[in-house]
Amino acid sequence: MIPSSPLSTGPIGVFDSGYGGLTILDKIRGLMPEYDYIYLGDSARCPYGPRSFEVVYEFTLQAVGKLFELGCPLVILACNTASAKALRTIQQINLPVMDATRRVLGVIRPTAECIGEITRSRHVGILATAGTIKSESYLLEIHKLSPDIVVTGEACPMWVSLVENNEYQSEGADYFVKQHINRLLDKDPMIDTIILGCTHYPLLLDKIRQFTPGHIRIIAQGEYVARSLRDYLDRHPEMDARCGKGGKCRFLTTESGNKFEESASIFLGRQDIKVESIALE
Repeated sequence: MIPSSPLSTGPIGVFDSGYGGLTILDKIRGLMPEYDYIYLGDSARCPYGPRSFEVVYEFTLQAVGKLFELGCPLVILACNTASAKALRTIQQINLPVMDATRRVLGVIRPTAECIGEITRSRHVGILATAGTIKSESYLLEIHKLSPDIVVTGEACPMWVSLVENNEYQSEGADYFVKQHINRLLDKDPMIDTIILGCTHYPLLLDKIRQFTPGHIRIIAQGEYVARSLRDYLDRHPEMDARCGKGGKCRFLTTESGNKFEESASIFLGRQDIKVESIALE
């Protein structure tokens, strides 16, 4: 159990299975630069997409526990697979035991909330990991808000590996990107909006646009998650008061810190990033 400390302040935790959540962190910091953050990437055990619900839940719970230990009153699961497979259980079962004063939020709901106002054909595609597609989390969340929208998913098992290995700009990535976009549109040619349902995928955005018809809108999650978090803190001033406001950001990884520094520098366009290696168990 993490000791409750309702009056203490601390950084906002952002967790991902690897580097992908940096695309979420970048948008959140852009909108709310005054807050403190800790980013934790479990790159040593990435990808999460092919793993079972039980394993993803256990790994995610370990990460949430670590971020709580480091003082985070609020943790964002900047990983669609973790949000799909672990969020609800952690919120309903674990938080009351670990520390009922803290909060864990995901990235699927904020993305689903915007779709009804964007699609005109009412046909939406989801490009995501196998785990996220299998969970049908996007289908369920979108239908809670817009039951008339037709949702079609396509699992892209190679895309995370392309990003994690810094191959997302290579010519070799073209085949895998084109293949899955064509498969998605073959399933439903009426799609006019595609959600990138994995936080790694914005790094492939140039190639995704290259192989996607121009009339189709492509939705990356970062700006929607950032706006949703800002709205959440506005609606919960008691939680906002607990989030430290010093503008600092700390980066943690379960793999080599040097490798993560190199990738994070590319992702965020900065060369001053220092990364600490930690263990999760």
